[in-house]
Amino acid sequence: MKRLFEKVFGTHSERELKKLDKSVNHILELEQEYKNLTDEQLKNKTVELKERLAQGETLDDILPEAFATVREASWRVLGMKHYRVQLYGGIVLHQGRIAEMKTGEGKTLVGTLPVYLNALSGKGVHVITVNDYLAKRDRDWMGKLYHFLGLSVGVIVHGLSPQERKEAYNSDITYGTNNEFGFDYLRDNMVIYKEDMAQRELNYAIVDEVDSILIDEARTPLIISGQGQKSTDRYGIVDQFVKNLKKEVDYNVDEKGNTVALTEEGVERAEKFFNIENLSDINNIEISHHINQALKAHNLMRKDKEYVVKDGEIVIVDDFTGRLMFGRRYSDGLHQAIEAKEKLQVQRESKTLATITFQNYFRMYKKIAGMTGTAKTEEDEFVSIYGMDVIEIPTNKPIVRVDNPDVIYKTVQGKFLKLAEEVEEKHKLGQPVLVGTISIENSEDLSKLLKRRGVAHEVLNAKHHEREAEIVAQAGRKGAVTIATNMAGRGTDILLGGNPEFLTKKHMKSKGYSDEVLAEVTGFRDIEDEEIIEAKKVYEKLFGEFKEKTDKEHDEVVAAGGLQILGTERHESRRIDNQLRGRSGRQGDPGSSRFYISLEDDLMRLFGGERIQGLVEKLGIDDDDAIEHGLLSRSIENAQKKVEGRNFGIRKHVLQYDDVMNKQREVIYTERKKVLSGENMREHIFSMIENIADEAIAIYTAGIQYPEEWDLDGLVNYLEGQYLPKGLLSFEDVESLTPETLKEQILEVSEKAYEAKEEEIGQERIREIERVVLLQVIDSKWMDHIDAMDQLKQGIGLRAIGQQDPVRAYQVEGFDMFQEMIKSIQGDTVKYMYGMEKESRVERKKVATPTSTNQGGSAKPKTVVKNDQVGRNEACPCGSGKKYKKCCGR
Repeated sequence: MKRLFEKVFGTHSERELKKLDKSVNHILELEQEYKNLTDEQLKNKTVELKERLAQGETLDDILPEAFATVREASWRVLGMKHYRVQLYGGIVLHQGRIAEMKTGEGKTLVGTLPVYLNALSGKGVHVITVNDYLAKRDRDWMGKLYHFLGLSVGVIVHGLSPQERKEAYNSDITYGTNNEFGFDYLRDNMVIYKEDMAQRELNYAIVDEVDSILIDEARTPLIISGQGQKSTDRYGIVDQFVKNLKKEVDYNVDEKGNTVALTEEGVERAEKFFNIENLSDINNIEISHHINQALKAHNLMRKDKEYVVKDGEIVIVDDFTGRLMFGRRYSDGLHQAIEAKEKLQVQRESKTLATITFQNYFRMYKKIAGMTGTAKTEEDEFVSIYGMDVIEIPTNKPIVRVDNPDVIYKTVQGKFLKLAEEVEEKHKLGQPVLVGTISIENSEDLSKLLKRRGVAHEVLNAKHHEREAEIVAQAGRKGAVTIATNMAGRGTDILLGGNPEFLTKKHMKSKGYSDEVLAEVTGFRDIEDEEIIEAKKVYEKLFGEFKEKTDKEHDEVVAAGGLQILGTERHESRRIDNQLRGRSGRQGDPGSSRFYISLEDDLMRLFGGERIQGLVEKLGIDDDDAIEHGLLSRSIENAQKKVEGRNFGIRKHVLQYDDVMNKQREVIYTERKKVLSGENMREHIFSMIENIADEAIAIYTAGIQYPEEWDLDGLVNYLEGQYLPKGLLSFEDVESLTPETLKEQILEVSEKAYEAKEEEIGQERIREIERVVLLQVIDSKWMDHIDAMDQLKQGIGLRAIGQQDPVRAYQVEGFDMFQEMIKSIQGDTVKYMYGMEKESRVERKKVATPTSTNQGGSAKPKTVVKNDQVGRNEACPCGSGKKYKKCCGR
């Protein structure tokens, strides 16, 4: 039915492209007018278009003129002019969709259209590539065009200093890899000064090789790890101290409020024991917090009621169902305090400092678009997760590659022998062959077979092989045989007859030219160095000679049938098979493809079903007999669809878990931004006090109608234990009290006490102290919470939650844990603010030091110290919070 509909009305892509005809015609009509402009007039179009936006026109209004400007400028600067089909691709990208364009159709050039248009808004455009090499190459190459039109271009690669990153993000257009952008977002939300943030708002991103980045890499979240500055030894020391305290002398237990608080005597003992002047000082946050948690562990957390000890670990008991909650840890250091109490090994806190999935990072952009050669088979995933549909852009010249049906063999051995025969035959005819395998092992097995037959070949299997681009570039030479695992080398075209640029570079390298010189000679930057100018002349002469040879060879390869693609088995994703096929038949070249399959391949064994095996047995086929059958080809495709569905399910599952964290992350990061941007936090602190008062009133008046029966002494003790100075709060005329007037009195006393504190410390200073305290408390609790949530996720699958969906359980428990954390942030912040003294030394410092990321490399971008040398005892400029001599100055 669907096929009949598409025959009559065209495919979804064809119908969508038809709607763009009018815009594309308009752009092409402007060609002559723009051709007649001087360079100065053409450059001035940028200013003109920006003014039109400022006067209220939209990007869609100025699209035809912007695209026509880029098209003409590209011709003058790069010697390339966008074809009609490339204009369609540009509009699709501007609309925030995925443009599926075949290999060799000029995706890099297509990107310049929407990039220029969206950069005119001044809000920044990010172009995301799969590796640093492509990011730098495209910045240098396309950067010439943007500079000509008056726009700035930056690139984010590994190893930049914080200042260099900031400059790159402040450019109109920023190139970089998905990892770098994601980690910078996380780092920005760990800084303690606003000016240390590198990124601006996430406005518009174009993701190159969108399927690779948003699908293949989407299972792995980005993680910045570090060492919490809390030492596990301290739990044991504090535990010893707390064991020697006397109940009702050194501390009071309030079971109603579920709190334990030191008395004045207890505070004195603590100050003496830990040799500190003031336990309430912000610099003693950690000791004070440890003491509270240890008191709680000894007095409110009872073994075999709230928790059990199992296999050397503390396992929480669900207070409603009595079930063991494997994987769930009490947050905020309470779990460690119980471990110390029970003489177990105390586990280290705060291992993960920040984390996010690619899905959630890229969904934060106002608009996101993507380009790739293969996305259609995953369209459902792109639509459901990112809201992007896939539009197939027709090729500039029709594809003449012949995709032959699969041939199927009974055994792997039979298949490889036939494959080697086919390769040898094509090689003798001079036809280039590219063999795609799905494992390194298969590459090596095939390589041995070809060696025995005396067939010269290249093997490409390490993912970032330094010769990768060179091998791929020459895979189209006459009689070339290349074996590649999971067809790496995207970003490099296979030219029939060979690639003259690579041949020239290889020749020059053999004559002693360095890689740096060759990179400059073939790069896109303006050259002033005499040595490189000379090398460029040599390059151009040699290039002309090699071009002559490759052009001649090109015609011979075309006559032999173009590039032949052979797949040694089907990948579990049709998209990867399509990527391999797509290497042949670029820009109207001839070519062919075929997959060799055996019934012993993993895909066939696991997902092909016994039906096929049975059919083959019935037919009595020998090991080296080939089968070509429509039923088998359909079964293979169905098997692939099954696996794709399963993999989508896994990625969706990861996302469902991260979505819970994502909402929480947004709340915390929004709070941090308010603090960093220097907002007045006084009102914020008072709303916290109000929440504490509400909760206290609810506990101490619960279910009791008459005010004289309320536990007002308990309420006063509770609030004094939480934050209020002793002796300020008392109630007269108790009988006429209502919960509302009770709250009014508490807030009035609280405000007076706070005003006294403001007078003592000074208005300006106390505003900064509020920000310092909030930042420290939020960061410390959030990092602990990430860890607790991670533990919960690990353990939730183990839990026998009768018929309950683990994701749902994670959502519910995660929400409860988050609420607990928010309460804890409010309680600690208010407590430290009221305990603050005039002489307290308060300064912003990081709660934990990032040490590494899960994508390799350090979590800290390197700091470049310019001429002004940093003093040994000054704070290290990398932002670690340590002195320079103890950090980068080592």
